[in-house]
Amino acid sequence: MARQVFAFGALVLAAVIFGLPATARAAEKSIILQSTTSTANSGLYDHILPIFEKKTGIKVHVVAVGTGQAIKNARNGDGDVLLVHAKPAELKFIAGGYGVARHDVMYNDFIVVGPPSDPAKVTGMKKVVDAFKKIAAAKAVFASRGDNSGTHKKELRLWKSTGLSVAGASGTWYRETGSGMGATLNVGVGMGAYVMTDRGTWISFKNKRDFKILVEGDDDLFNQYGIILVNPAKHPNVKAKAGQAFIDWILSDAGQQAIRSYRLGGQQLFFPNAEHVAERKAK
Repeated sequence: MARQVFAFGALVLAAVIFGLPATARAAEKSIILQSTTSTANSGLYDHILPIFEKKTGIKVHVVAVGTGQAIKNARNGDGDVLLVHAKPAELKFIAGGYGVARHDVMYNDFIVVGPPSDPAKVTGMKKVVDAFKKIAAAKAVFASRGDNSGTHKKELRLWKSTGLSVAGASGTWYRETGSGMGATLNVGVGMGAYVMTDRGTWISFKNKRDFKILVEGDDDLFNQYGIILVNPAKHPNVKAKAGQAFIDWILSDAGQQAIRSYRLGGQQLFFPNAEHVAERKAK
């Protein structure tokens, strides 16, 4: 099956791959990583992939789309490894026989950002569900990705917890962009809307203007990423050995250190799961 590859940063263009004969592609030491716009937009892959590639000689081509689309692509066999952040959907992927095993790899958190005028008066609220209720009550503009991504799935679960339905508000105060995180933030900033975003994308986002983090720190905003090898028994074209080599590396001390060391403006964007396990044991 043909594979679609979208270049990110310095990664090799798709045309290079598709221009190779099938035998050359099979021999090439490379894998396709189906992943999210949040990890790609953050610049994480530009930081960690050269380290892996130098160590192993395996090139990683990243397809950066919403989690829902990434899972769909992997289910169709258009990838070797899946790295996304919607655990219920990931477990369903495994249960369907499309993935070999799932591993926690890193985490950060979601935040709610908005204009300094804060029309719904949610600044500093400790519970995101209560903040969402106030936004809905004020009919303050909220920009949603609306793209079936991991972020969108999480946001919808939070809205469900409010007991309110945003479906009827679509196109009024609740605006769905159908776009990635960076594009949705641009729309939100442009219209003075509240936006729920992952912290990594927000830190790397260049068009903040006067927008601020208004709600953060709630356990309900925890954002876990998982990594899965696409099942070669389901799709024989999967490069299982090279894909597993990437998974083994990113879960190793070296890979976890590479994640830990990625910072922008002195801020750490992602936290390897070894740290999360240590935190839980300490509590």
